[in-house]
Amino acid sequence: MSLSGLLVQLLNGLASASSLFLVSVGLSLIFGVTRTINFAHGSFYMLGLYVAYSLVGLLGEHIGFWPALLLAPLVTAALGALVEIVLLRRIYKAPELFQLLATFALVLVIKDAALWLWGPEELFGPRAPGLEGAVDILGRQFPVYDLLLIAVGPVVLGLLTLLLTRTRWGTLVRAATQDREMVGALGVNQAWLFTAVFALGTLLAGLGGALQLPREPAHLDMDLLTIGAAFVVVVVGGMGSIPGAFVAALLIAELKAICIWLGLVEIGGVEISFSKLTLVVEFIVMAVVLVWRPWGLMGRPQATARALGEAEAPLTPAGARGQAATWAGLALLAALPLLAGESSYALVLLTDIFIMALFAASLHALLGPGGMHSFGHAAYFGLGAYAAALLVRSSGLPMEAALLLAPLCAACVALLFGWFCVRLSGVYLTMLTLAFAQITWAICFQWDAVTGGSNGLTGVWPSEWAAQGAAYYWLTLAVVAAAVWLLRRMLFAPLGYALRAARDSALRAEAIGIDVRRVQWAGFVIAGLWAGLAGALFVFSKGSISPDSLSVTKSVDALVMVLLGGVQTLAGPLVGAGVFTWLHDTIARQTDYWRALLGGVMLVLVLIFPQGIAGFAQQLQRLFARREGRA
Repeated sequence: MSLSGLLVQLLNGLASASSLFLVSVGLSLIFGVTRTINFAHGSFYMLGLYVAYSLVGLLGEHIGFWPALLLAPLVTAALGALVEIVLLRRIYKAPELFQLLATFALVLVIKDAALWLWGPEELFGPRAPGLEGAVDILGRQFPVYDLLLIAVGPVVLGLLTLLLTRTRWGTLVRAATQDREMVGALGVNQAWLFTAVFALGTLLAGLGGALQLPREPAHLDMDLLTIGAAFVVVVVGGMGSIPGAFVAALLIAELKAICIWLGLVEIGGVEISFSKLTLVVEFIVMAVVLVWRPWGLMGRPQATARALGEAEAPLTPAGARGQAATWAGLALLAALPLLAGESSYALVLLTDIFIMALFAASLHALLGPGGMHSFGHAAYFGLGAYAAALLVRSSGLPMEAALLLAPLCAACVALLFGWFCVRLSGVYLTMLTLAFAQITWAICFQWDAVTGGSNGLTGVWPSEWAAQGAAYYWLTLAVVAAAVWLLRRMLFAPLGYALRAARDSALRAEAIGIDVRRVQWAGFVIAGLWAGLAGALFVFSKGSISPDSLSVTKSVDALVMVLLGGVQTLAGPLVGAGVFTWLHDTIARQTDYWRALLGGVMLVLVLIFPQGIAGFAQQLQRLFARREGRA
């Protein structure tokens, strides 16, 4: 550690802060005005870099490097406006989670479109003309191009400030950020205002990506890597706050730079690798800010929306027909190994579907009746899997004991995380669950001595009796069926009714004597318990576990399953898990572009069946019942 090294790292942090600010400020603008959690924003950042690579290669010799480079953000802005008009405009009145599903589907489509157009390899762009060299700073070399990036952030901040404070359009944007319903009531064309804001946001994301061309290669993982950091900046700075996004980007980038500079430090005889904290430091900052000041460093509490969604129909237990169909289905599934053979691939696929059904059902209990949105439910799934693996490998316990104890480990972590999470609501709650999940993922990813690090843990197999023939299939079916039944019993018990009361009106629930936070906390722990059980079943079915099982992608998969099936039905998560797992398995084996096909199916379902597959089937059943009654 030296002063010159610190200075260079701080300058690196400033350059990274500018890039992070460009992508985050666009996301902040979009969320502030449209209230859309745009998961595809990182995809436009990635497209900005890919398009810049192509335009510089095609037009660089004719119009010059910089004009070709700066055309890329305009292309991404045009694509963003098209996406907003064709897709997002149709779902603005839908619940936030359906908007999330649509934008996540866009991520899949755009990723495969980039794979088709540019291929799977990393693409390196040329150096910026005139800025190829480096300057000497206290005996260390610092790239000249990074000095340009350091200047770009404040310049864009200044231009955006002028646009939002000195123009009528900027006044409308600021008004919509504070109260978009009132802006619409005053006669402003909200549709075109939203389109313009979305185009500006994607232009800034494209600019941030394009400016990385001389600095880093374009690759297909940039979208999800970028969107996580951008979400953190937006939340820490304050939803819709432009200066807040700039301050948060500076704070996070400089903290990372300091961690890199500190490296490996011995404190009290214990070696601490600060460089490893770069994977998680932004999420630690976000968690602290959300607990201390939920609306961010420079944000304001969100105004209560005046436009209320349709009231949800109360959950109803299955009737005689439903119960008969359930028992018939279970009997058929139990007999399948005898009909198809114990070595059939269908048993492997169905085992995966059973496990994902329990995972999705545990999230549905939190999400639907509980009304608590979570981006980090995979943390409990992964912790249950890791706990089961460690209990078998390190403690020598049998599979049966691990299946009992591993969910309790996940529930204990949910007990801790839930204590903080239930104090928040809405998008703040969602982001705090994301922060805790990413912290958990980082620990599992880097704790090589215990979790195996990035390699995970292998050689975790069922007990000898369960490894014979279809025994593990039957075990999984029995455990999942019992767990789902218990979850349903909980939803129709006093705790379930209290959860729904707290979801529908926390003030009224408090007024009649319900301890809302305690009830939600209990729901959080129960959801974590069953997710941990699903994870324990998963590790024994696959024989291994890796940190990917705790990633944001896994959490989003669970959300997709619930939304595909339908949030307002008890069968929704089970149907959604079956359809999603089957589609994923089937399409992935048929084509390299399975993500685009899966994303297309999800978009069709969002636009045509926003109530989900099970919800649509339930509507049809009610329609036929009414017709029979009239007849």
